[in-house]
Amino acid sequence: MNTKTAHRACEACAFWNPMEDSHGECRRHAPQTVAFEVDDEVKFESMFPVTAGDDWCGDFEKAD
Repeated sequence: MNTKTAHRACEACAFWNPMEDSHGECRRHAPQTVAFEVDDEVKFESMFPVTAGDDWCGDFEKAD
């Protein structure tokens, strides 16, 4: 990661909810619906995107 994006990483964002293994949920927007197949049935689940702490995006807002 370059210096410009290092200080804008997910782990420093106000919308990031840390979980385990340096990953967390991005809570910037509402949960997204995900469809997946289980035992020949399509299941739906709503979830927040999971990101690594050193990921980054253009919606960054510094945490207090």
